[in-house]
Amino acid sequence: MRPKTHMPRPQRRRERRSRLTPRLKVWLETDGRYSFGFGICQILSAVDQTGSIKQAAAELGKSYRYVWSRVKEAEAALGDPQVETHVGGRGRQRSSLTDRARRLLDDFLALRRRMAAVVDREFSRRFR
Repeated sequence: MRPKTHMPRPQRRRERRSRLTPRLKVWLETDGRYSFGFGICQILSAVDQTGSIKQAAAELGKSYRYVWSRVKEAEAALGDPQVETHVGGRGRQRSSLTDRARRLLDDFLALRRRMAAVVDREFSRRFR
């Protein structure tokens, strides 16, 4: 009689469950066409912080031409100037946001934060 040999059981791989994460993209439209979103929001924030379209472009790793064209597209879509420029002025502050742009930026970021909070709360409630 042969002695019984113990054959190891094949180990089951623990299946790693992918963790679901909700994502949210928010943008504003005028007459069904894109007007304002997070990209232009970042651009306007950078212009506001640096006081310069050129510096804002450098901070964002984008070309001056790209940043300037996005600002102009937003202005055309919204029907209002978003950035005031002062060519050849003294000091570093050559570009600044209009009051309307600053309000739009603040309101958009607040809306985006609020929507993200609602999505997070609902996701936690439904996908425990």
